[in-house]
Amino acid sequence: MVQQVVLDKTDEKILNELLANAKTPLREMARRVGTSFVTVMNRIKKMERQGVIQKYTCRVDYERLGYDVHILVEMRIAKGRLIELERKIARSPNVLAVYDTTGDYDAVILARFKSTRAMDSFIKEIQTYDFVERTNTKLILNTIKEDALRL
Repeated sequence: MVQQVVLDKTDEKILNELLANAKTPLREMARRVGTSFVTVMNRIKKMERQGVIQKYTCRVDYERLGYDVHILVEMRIAKGRLIELERKIARSPNVLAVYDTTGDYDAVILARFKSTRAMDSFIKEIQTYDFVERTNTKLILNTIKEDALRL
């Protein structure tokens, strides 16, 4: 089980600033949070050591790059092979996320493709994997909200 970390309001404000724009200069962030540059720097380093902050990244508009086909694939997987299969699928460059789930399906895949042909090829490939019993693919028509959780 993951060890929970307790944050105070200053830590939460700093995290929210990083979520809004991780490239914000620390002096500007300190001004917005209402604390000193050194405090912001030390708090960020502490949250990195604790594993709260895991990495810094950018947000990409995939549609502008031609990845217009956005899908969600539900998968039913034979017993005992779930993690092994999820890891194999997660290696695909088109896969954005792989989740264990409850309900009628064991896993959910979130992926993007440049064409329906590429999507079709991906789905047909995973359907050939041993222990995949069934898939259910949903085309995502519009993304209303896709954001990080603010504290």
